[in-house]
Amino acid sequence: MSVSGFARKSIAALFLVSLSACGTTYVIPETGDGVSQQAAQMFSAAQAEPPRKASSLTTAEARFHRVVRRVQPVAEAFCRKEFAEGREIDCNVALELDRKRQDRNAYFTYRQPGNKSPVIRFTLPLLQDVRSDDEVAFVLGHEYGHLIGQHIQKQQQQAVAGALILGAISAYANASAASYGGYYDSNAVSRNVELGAQLGNAAFSQTYELESDMLGTRIAHAAGYDPVKGAQFFARSEDVKGEGGKLSFWGTHPADSKRVSVVIATMDEIKRKQGLVKKQK
Repeated sequence: MSVSGFARKSIAALFLVSLSACGTTYVIPETGDGVSQQAAQMFSAAQAEPPRKASSLTTAEARFHRVVRRVQPVAEAFCRKEFAEGREIDCNVALELDRKRQDRNAYFTYRQPGNKSPVIRFTLPLLQDVRSDDEVAFVLGHEYGHLIGQHIQKQQQQAVAGALILGAISAYANASAASYGGYYDSNAVSRNVELGAQLGNAAFSQTYELESDMLGTRIAHAAGYDPVKGAQFFARSEDVKGEGGKLSFWGTHPADSKRVSVVIATMDEIKRKQGLVKKQK
């Protein structure tokens, strides 16, 4: 096997070791056959729904503000409780309407560098597309889940780790090839650093979505909404890419019955009065 071939074979193992600390904070509930079957039926029903008729802007904005008034204090209290011991996290999330974007989307981000000033934004087209307050509440709880799960920080760590690992492997392979009279590619390291960052940033993305679904379920339920009804918004058949080839809301929040299963399983835990379980460090 060539040096570069050996290096490529080593990437998966190195990622596993280096990024294992960037997994989910909480244990995601197991989904048994009964839950999976129920979720599959709900998922199929949602996928078969006809296109939705958009509500008016007035209705959409009123629904957003109505849901925010109930969910925001619950989510902030939930966040503070989870970070009562340990590092300080800003749980005062600004909740805003994104009036510029024309795609259906909702997203969590930070306004300032250094992961400061957290904000969740909803676009008006998404709010015009929802059918109930339950759906808005679940989406909002899900986005809070990204804050509580510290997913942006973890993906940043993964991107750095991925860049360092793949860049180091590339540099070693390149130097070894040159020492044996092979071709030295002066741009290989920089290309592979960029690729490594992309690979690291993608690691655990599906697991983070499931963790946010679990946290969003607990937040929406605590605020008095039905998370199972709300989660059906994610289960619809939609294009993963929007205008310009960019990922749509369903591209960054991929629809599958596993997500619905996690919501149902989390509700079962809530009914049994079972709290969140953090992973052992």
